[in-house]
Amino acid sequence: MAASKYQAPRGTFDILPDAARIRARIERTAAEIFVRAGYEPVSTPAFEDTELFERGVGRSTDIVRKEMFTFEDKGGRSITLRPEGTAPICRAYLEHGMHKLAQPVKLFYAGPFFRHERPQAGRYRQFHQLGLEAIGTDSPLADAEAIMLLAELLAELGVPGVQLRLGSLGSPDARRDYLEELKAHLRAHEAELSKDVRERIELNPLRAFDSSDEGTRGVMENAPTIVERLNEEDAAHFAEVCSLLDASGIDYEIDPTLVRGLDYYTRTIFSFVCSELGAQSEVGGGGRYDGLIEQLGGPPTPAIGWAAGVERIMLALGEKAEATDRDAFVAVADDGQRQRALALTGELRHAGLAVEVDLAGRSLKGQLKHADRIRARRAVILEADGTMQLRDMQTGDQHPVEPGAVADELSK
Repeated sequence: MAASKYQAPRGTFDILPDAARIRARIERTAAEIFVRAGYEPVSTPAFEDTELFERGVGRSTDIVRKEMFTFEDKGGRSITLRPEGTAPICRAYLEHGMHKLAQPVKLFYAGPFFRHERPQAGRYRQFHQLGLEAIGTDSPLADAEAIMLLAELLAELGVPGVQLRLGSLGSPDARRDYLEELKAHLRAHEAELSKDVRERIELNPLRAFDSSDEGTRGVMENAPTIVERLNEEDAAHFAEVCSLLDASGIDYEIDPTLVRGLDYYTRTIFSFVCSELGAQSEVGGGGRYDGLIEQLGGPPTPAIGWAAGVERIMLALGEKAEATDRDAFVAVADDGQRQRALALTGELRHAGLAVEVDLAGRSLKGQLKHADRIRARRAVILEADGTMQLRDMQTGDQHPVEPGAVADELSK
């Protein structure tokens, strides 16, 4: 077997045809669901100014501190390959004056993202996400709709063992007192915490809930939770989201310890986890980020969104793509018919049929073997005398067909 000394960089991978077909189905299904709900497609560059993520995602997050691929371009500017999708979309929302449109602006996206993580199943340095954002509304209805759409997507794809975890972080001003209480709890047990959590007590104490360190997890079992200390307005918002999900028949579990890895989240947060995935169990999640656009220099603009990992969904599905059937394969009895075969192939494709033609100079026997290999339903055989035969590849039956009737015969 021929092999190259060159390989894809660690933590990245090639998307081969089987995987590409599954990905295409996931993205196609998502787009159909989102468009029906009034969301419009958007695409942003693969890299952005580094400051966008430092300000938007948060300097205390693992993403900014450890995981971003950041480099200096030829103009001396600091550039970062995008580690997540929300901050770039908010930048585009402001840059292109979308805040002047009727609100909310509802957008969806799909594409590659980049984080310098330790590669493992479900976690890569180049990975793919799809997601949506509803920008310009603080209504609990927007929260519920966003959650419903992700639930619908996972159900439509047939992702097994999915559970929705729901929480709230409250509004930034209202949770200030809670954060002081949490910091005091962490300081009182500082010796039992991991080094990473100790270093972030002042910057981001909430991340302690997400630690895998055994000592830290023990400390957090008795830690105060934000859901128990929401102010009246935040509690009412959360209760309304829960009520809307109840009315829509969406099951969920309230998780008072739920946090997100990005600093911009406020109020509603959620995570869809899959029992099939082990440690990397989240297939998608997100929440409300009412202060992010203001942080980026825009007007106060409430918003909510989520992202789902395409590779995680594929792992959860655990399936291989079926080979795509072809309507026909155009074969020739001798080389003199190859020009005619290519012209016929083009005509049939223009008629909306999936058709292939031999590109490797095979014998007629070899062409029919290849037609069977690619699962062509029928073969159109161009004979040396200019006549055509239509062959059923399953039964082996064949009969003459007139040139002008080939497309109609194949469409039956």
